[in-house]
Amino acid sequence: MCLIGYARVSSWGQSLEVQLEKLSHCDLVFKEKQSARTDDREQLQKCLDYLGEGDTLIITKLDRLARSTRDLLNIMQRLVSSGIKLQVLYQQIDTSTPTGMLLFTMLGAIATFENDLRKDRQMQGVDLAKRKGIKFGRKRSLSSEQIKEIILKRSEGIKVADLMAEYGLSKATIYRALGGVNQVQN
Repeated sequence: MCLIGYARVSSWGQSLEVQLEKLSHCDLVFKEKQSARTDDREQLQKCLDYLGEGDTLIITKLDRLARSTRDLLNIMQRLVSSGIKLQVLYQQIDTSTPTGMLLFTMLGAIATFENDLRKDRQMQGVDLAKRKGIKFGRKRSLSSEQIKEIILKRSEGIKVADLMAEYGLSKATIYRALGGVNQVQN
């Protein structure tokens, strides 16, 4: 009967430190930096495969395990059918009790609902910004006048390396300005 921890953050820029501190009492902790939106969570799969009957999976928060109710319930079904308990520290869930199972299911549905609301608000914000004329993405490196200059200079035989130096741009940017023409290395 082992205590097995699972810690996850969504991106490489985030830290696992707080979760690992909360899981320090576990016999083993699986950790990864991977979005829950993907099914390719290698460490979660290793964790689930490692767990055996009588073991307890411990996570800090329910959203570290899954981001959809369906995914959460599928994982829980796998745990239950294998005789594995789940403890969620932050929400104080222990699925070895009927109350813990009820709380687990309710909080999973609420987490999915909150995530859907957040996505909806984000899309509304993006749509509003677009209607107001706000441009997304990186600012252009060259004005249309500069692009015309580069095309003219290149047609006059100026080397790409010289254009790169003059405009302070990469080779790829110069070639994009040229529209993919003249891609002879020089």
